[in-house]
Amino acid sequence: MDFTGKVALITGGGGGIGRATALGFALRGAKVMVVDHDATSGQASADIIAQRGGTVGFVQADVTQSASVQDYVRKTMDAYGRIDCFFNNAGIEGAVKPTQEYDEDVFDRVIAVNLKGVFLGMRHVLPVMVAQGSGAIVNTASVAGLFGGPGMVAYVGSKHAVLGMTKVASTDVAPLGVRVNAVCPGPVETRMMRSLEQQRNPGDPESIHAAMNRTIPAGRYALPEEIANTVMFLCSDLSSNTTGTQVVVDGGRSGAGGAVVRR
Repeated sequence: MDFTGKVALITGGGGGIGRATALGFALRGAKVMVVDHDATSGQASADIIAQRGGTVGFVQADVTQSASVQDYVRKTMDAYGRIDCFFNNAGIEGAVKPTQEYDEDVFDRVIAVNLKGVFLGMRHVLPVMVAQGSGAIVNTASVAGLFGGPGMVAYVGSKHAVLGMTKVASTDVAPLGVRVNAVCPGPVETRMMRSLEQQRNPGDPESIHAAMNRTIPAGRYALPEEIANTVMFLCSDLSSNTTGTQVVVDGGRSGAGGAVVRR
């Protein structure tokens, strides 16, 4: 997977998966633009890449606002002149509450970031790729986009919708030389999973971690780098006839229906 001469744009680039993917692209020759709402974490990712000798920029942006999305696209084009790979990754977990108790404001925020943010990213990056006649987008969905689960009505709903949008967008642009796919991580060693574990059992979050591991045939959470590798594959020429689909990275949990318990 050689990305020499290519440009990779990553939203949510300050987080675990986003940072690993941004670094992965840079180490394989891509020029990288990191986008994040959090200036501190986003700039930290850019600094790590620069320290490793990569070509990188950072843009602070709110993915829920069209003007802000247009700004990060424009700055990427101003810096590099094209966008070959777009990891449409920014997302939040929201609350863990039963549907009948879920706060409306929290619901709206999750949908705004996880769903509208993904739409706006495609809406403003796709014209660039269509004009180029080439490009690959990977949207971050989740195994929560394939199955339900208690307490996460906003997150699960948003990720199901991301898969639907991925399929629609892929059919819109496939004749124009552009591919759109999704990655569906299971549990990953990131801040988001720590937050979910803490919400489910504030007194003993490690028990949630251990219980989750027992439902994963591989016996562990994925590493951010393992998700990054899948994203880069989907953006590479190795997957040149792959579009409109999702790739699950969850250690076999969904394949087993979550029913495997390792003791």
